[in-house]
Amino acid sequence: MAPVNYSKTRIDSERLWSSLMEMAEIGKTPRGGCNRQALTPEDRQGRDLFISWCEAAGCAVTIDAMGNIFARRPGADDSLPPVIAGSHLDTQPTGGKFDGVYGVLAGLEVIRTLNDHGAETRHPLEVVSWTNEEGARFPPAMLGSGVWAGAFNLEYGHNRTDKEGKTVKDELQRIGYFGSAACSAKPLRAAFEVHIEQGPILEHEGLTIGIVNGVQAIGWYDLIIEGVPCHAGTTPMEVRRDPFMALHGILDKLYQLADDFKPWARITFGDIRAEPGARNTVPERVIVTVDLRHPDRQQVGNMERIMREIVRNECVKYRLSGEVRQELDSPAISFHEDCINAVRNAIASLGYSCKEMVSGAGHDSVNVSKVAPTSMIFIPCEGGLSHNEAENARREDVEAGCNVLLHAMLQIATG
Repeated sequence: MAPVNYSKTRIDSERLWSSLMEMAEIGKTPRGGCNRQALTPEDRQGRDLFISWCEAAGCAVTIDAMGNIFARRPGADDSLPPVIAGSHLDTQPTGGKFDGVYGVLAGLEVIRTLNDHGAETRHPLEVVSWTNEEGARFPPAMLGSGVWAGAFNLEYGHNRTDKEGKTVKDELQRIGYFGSAACSAKPLRAAFEVHIEQGPILEHEGLTIGIVNGVQAIGWYDLIIEGVPCHAGTTPMEVRRDPFMALHGILDKLYQLADDFKPWARITFGDIRAEPGARNTVPERVIVTVDLRHPDRQQVGNMERIMREIVRNECVKYRLSGEVRQELDSPAISFHEDCINAVRNAIASLGYSCKEMVSGAGHDSVNVSKVAPTSMIFIPCEGGLSHNEAENARREDVEAGCNVLLHAMLQIATG
């Protein structure tokens, strides 16, 4: 295949923006966000719409046993490993219009743009939408890409349950996305993911693009404290074995732990549940989710060790039993230099302002990077807000990020 100069090729900004806004209508919330949690009817509608757009763009669509969707544009040599781009369509319960979905639809826009220009790439291109990246309904996060990359086995992925006890496998079957293709990694030439930053750095510094060279370590845990249920009115305070009595000390000490490992440590308690959950009964069990993060995996391990000591000591003090159960172990990773260089070169040719950075959030690219050369591209988001209905991005930044994706993919797919 003779080299072709695509240096002046640009994506269709209006088409990409319109697609984002049309997808945002599915699961739209009263406050302008999106609730399109994994494997819900809204997720099914989003998947259906995405596939209809992919087929209209001439792509062949494959769905695997975890519901991951792959849309393929053939290359001049279709036997070569593809260059892929993608992210996820599922959202948080009170999520926004851009987290994840931007990366999927930007990948589709790359294919649409190449179709517009009659452009041929040596390698095939694929756009992927990974299942249950958020982990909001089915923990852990990045589940579909994790099974595909071998971080989890298929049985584990299928048997994850939501709060109502529904399994991933049953819900995949219910919404019609239990695919026939094997959920296992295949050879890739390269993988890219474009995403809103989900933080304030790019906006604060007035920059257009983040060149993401890695992702910090993340640990997810369930903190389970068990006591003795009893009547709220008849049981004296001094004889109670109340899980909340230990919890307040645990939380205070864990916030102090984050301070001890500053400035990069992060600790979040995102969900709490008391059982049996009756107003006039001291709970038998309290379950709290804990999210630990740090760019250094060893430091996450140190924080986990101290957290377990804190839980044990506080529970002994109040005659309770405590367990810290790990749900996710996502190590810090560094992306592939070839892919990072492709992003750097694309930015240089397009003339955007930029900086190199580490992602504080986890992404499907963490799993993909374990089996293929991978990199990410960030654009600013308003106020650094994400996982929030007010999540927003400027149209010109959305366009810029997709142009960088286009040129990074072209550099590798035509080489």
